[in-house]
Amino acid sequence: MKQTYKGTFLEERALFQTRDTFVTNSIFDVGESAMKHSFNTETADTVFRGKYPLWYSKMANVHDSTFDEGARAALWYTDDLKISDTLYAAQKGIRRCSNVELTNVNFTNAPETLWVCRNVKIKNITVKGDYLGMNCENMEIDGLTLDGKYSFDGCKNVVIRNSRIVGRDAFWNCENITVENCNISGAYLGWNTKNLTLINCTIESLQGMCYIENLVLKNCTLVNTTLAFEYSTVDADIVGGIDSVINPSGGIIRADSIGELTLDEEQVDVSKTEIVIRNKMAM
Repeated sequence: MKQTYKGTFLEERALFQTRDTFVTNSIFDVGESAMKHSFNTETADTVFRGKYPLWYSKMANVHDSTFDEGARAALWYTDDLKISDTLYAAQKGIRRCSNVELTNVNFTNAPETLWVCRNVKIKNITVKGDYLGMNCENMEIDGLTLDGKYSFDGCKNVVIRNSRIVGRDAFWNCENITVENCNISGAYLGWNTKNLTLINCTIESLQGMCYIENLVLKNCTLVNTTLAFEYSTVDADIVGGIDSVINPSGGIIRADSIGELTLDEEQVDVSKTEIVIRNKMAM
């Protein structure tokens, strides 16, 4: 049975190393490291205002709570972490954690959040902030609304569905990324990535999807997308037209039209790329 705590906690390390606890209707004020090194905790209807409240913890379940702006770097080195129905307004949250579940969380000020985490499941979260999700592995995301640049840099084994991503330089330096039923808007999408698959997506991207090894697009729409596919190996089935394509390294591109096509023999082996304009074929 868990021991219950309730109240306003002002001091540093207020509940340091607590085990098997339920914290409810509480405020952790500016004192740092409020629940550091805790084990098997549930926290509900609680406000965190100080830095580093849940470092080196295990089995932490936070719901219906708030991380104020002062709760900087709130959750690092924590395993088996669940956060749900929570307002998260602090920077640099959730780093080097494993087995993370985020459900119905609103990250209102989240630069450099969710870094170097493993085994992450996300359902219905909203994020405003740059550099989300750097160097994470094994992520399942359903329902992300993101306004931020440089997201998911260096990630591996990620599946994202039913989401909207706005911001340049998403999915750089990644490996094994699948994006399905999503809307992506931002320049330079996916550079230097290996195995990027986009299914039923709407994409808007200046110089998008370049320098990619094994790029696959299935039933995707490209809106205001120019200078696409440079130095990428690509298998693309596009609904409608493409404004411009420049020097893919190889593969096949199918579309209703291509406004401007550049195949420069001095830059690439043009024989390796097949261009299919619906019911027409050009090399």
